[in-house]
Amino acid sequence: MATNQPTNQPTNQPTNQRILPVLNKVKESYILWYKFYQDLPKTHRHSLGQRVDTLFVEVIEAISAASFLSPSEKHPYVRLAIKKADTLRILLLVLWETKSLDDKKYIALSIKLDESGRMLGGWNGQLTKQNSPSVTPREK
Repeated sequence: MATNQPTNQPTNQPTNQRILPVLNKVKESYILWYKFYQDLPKTHRHSLGQRVDTLFVEVIEAISAASFLSPSEKHPYVRLAIKKADTLRILLLVLWETKSLDDKKYIALSIKLDESGRMLGGWNGQLTKQNSPSVTPREK
């Protein structure tokens, strides 16, 4: 007779960890990139492809770090993530222009990266407002 008691065995089910929407979007972009990375021509896989892969990880690291910091400490990490994401987009453009990435793959990655870029830009703007000294009207 089988029992329905839980076991202590690990499962392949994702945990219900709550991560920032922007981090989730970049993670989804990376998973898509990883599928494409395997098919890059060898000449680019070990040069530009490796650099793109590293930049993805660095963007994820910067966002993850920012998510655990106080609001006043987040700003440099968000700006770093934006800078690396912009570099990432340019390198992907180079891969596309050299025909190492086809149109469909480039467009699929670009759409996801543009969404995460808008999210990072919004977060940066919010942090800029929060961290700027409040201006009070001068008395006459």
